[in-house]
Amino acid sequence: MYEVTDVRVGVLGAGRWGRNLVSNLDTLGALTAVSDPSPAIRSELTAAYGHRVRITEDHEAILGDAAIDAVVIATPATTHASLAIEAVRAGKHVFVEKPFTLTVDDAELVVKEAEAAGRTLMVGHLLLYQPAIVWMREFLRSGRLGWVASLYQDRLSLGTVRTVENSLWSLGVHDVAAILYLEGQEPVRTATWGEAIIQPGVQDDMHLHMQFANGAEAHIHNSWLWPERRRRLTVVGTEAMAVYDELTQTVQLHRRRVNANLTVQDDGSDVVFRGDPEPLRHELEHFLSCVRNGTEPRSNGASAVAVIRVLSQADAQMKELAAPV
Repeated sequence: MYEVTDVRVGVLGAGRWGRNLVSNLDTLGALTAVSDPSPAIRSELTAAYGHRVRITEDHEAILGDAAIDAVVIATPATTHASLAIEAVRAGKHVFVEKPFTLTVDDAELVVKEAEAAGRTLMVGHLLLYQPAIVWMREFLRSGRLGWVASLYQDRLSLGTVRTVENSLWSLGVHDVAAILYLEGQEPVRTATWGEAIIQPGVQDDMHLHMQFANGAEAHIHNSWLWPERRRRLTVVGTEAMAVYDELTQTVQLHRRRVNANLTVQDDGSDVVFRGDPEPLRHELEHFLSCVRNGTEPRSNGASAVAVIRVLSQADAQMKELAAPV
């Protein structure tokens, strides 16, 4: 049984992912109002929640309602910055779905506005609320893997193909956020490459490589043109290695290493952590707790700016690669 919260929340946008946010907030007892421009979506919402939740076409009606403490923004990414600024200026605490914004300038402006208004700002970087990722952050800091040399993240499947954003922006935002969270720092150098196979100018298969000041490196591979579904983070240390499989929600420790004399030592492997398939509930509970207690979110505005900075660097590098020689 979930705890019923006293924080009253309005949701702006109830499309495919927005419906999940609406459902979870309703379960948590926080859902007060939902706005969406689509008559069909509003009709569905009214049938499901209309007896206790206000359903409207106008997001301004939600922002202008003094009884609503916070808003969750799940509209198209092009509207995130303007709606977030409008919301904090209206006195609302704000949760913005990923991607936070589409430019670094917009991201920094939203953070500045939230700070000036004294409002909580949290971004929906869902992987940071997977119990396994939170556990791995502490595990990596324990030293049991030795020095962490590299992290390799795969997020691969067949479909859903996008027509505007590339596979990194579509699939990799959570992965970038998770890598920066695990490393606790931004990269000092990035390298990006990808291939547009199905549509000109929209990369279906992309690689992002990051190097950090401590010498560690990370690699993200995102593709919607892949024969199997794979969501896996592999961490290589000098003393052991760990693999987090998001599909099975397990972390497996491999006690394998190369010794100083270049011989391979294998002391076996086993599952050391089993996760939880409900990160969205954890994420929204965290947001409600931060609003209620005035605490800083794990995925706060500053961390979200860092993610957008990496993605923007990747975009710039892809444009250089695409430039005619």
